[in-house]
Amino acid sequence: MSETDEPERPGNRDAATELEELIFERFGVGELLPSESELATRLGVSRLTVREAIRSLQARGLVEIRKGRRPRVTAPSGDQIGDFFNTLLRWNPGSAFELLEVRHGLEVQTSTLAANNAGSSDVSAMELAIRAMDRAEDAAEYHDADLRFHELLARASGNRMLGLLIEAMAGSLRDSMIASYRGHRKLGGSHIDAAEQHREVLDRVRQRDPGGAAEAMRRHLRTTERDLRAVFHTAPTVDTANERRDPDF
Repeated sequence: MSETDEPERPGNRDAATELEELIFERFGVGELLPSESELATRLGVSRLTVREAIRSLQARGLVEIRKGRRPRVTAPSGDQIGDFFNTLLRWNPGSAFELLEVRHGLEVQTSTLAANNAGSSDVSAMELAIRAMDRAEDAAEYHDADLRFHELLARASGNRMLGLLIEAMAGSLRDSMIASYRGHRKLGGSHIDAAEQHREVLDRVRQRDPGGAAEAMRRHLRTTERDLRAVFHTAPTVDTANERRDPDF
């Protein structure tokens, strides 16, 4: 059989779907897949079809391909989700308000769960992130610490999917945080009182108060909405290039 010949298969099932099922059933994260010829034999397709199926799974983040080596199974990631949010926000910066609604749905729940599930190491890590926000000497340091707090909070929830979603949205979250902080400064706020909003969430998590943690996050996100409205009222853009030189920090 030549590389382009395609044998008949029952129901003409998609090779990428069959390869995906084979990966989930037979291979763990980090394991190498069999050779193209072996996979072609298993699936009853040509090597060219196997190659195309592997590329399809690579695009979805299920396998990684390195030159000269067989494909390796990778852990699930939220890269495609992150790309979607990043593209949408850059295409239309005003969609930061839609992103904020998504954050309400996700982060109120992560705060609730973190209050139930966070361990002492989680609390300590979040405290360090808030201290870094307090001590930040420029906007870049502040936003790095801000984003780190939210990622740590999601991780402390104990729900891997929530953690994955927040990490996947990191780029768009950071852009939104930059915009809202400019609005916060425009309204007379500082990075110190912004950090304090995060400390209120952490205090409720530390006290094992799920309802209080959820309400503290709601207050934080309501303030974020107010700040976004202040900046988008006059300048609906998210400019990360001048972040480090932001004169309002």
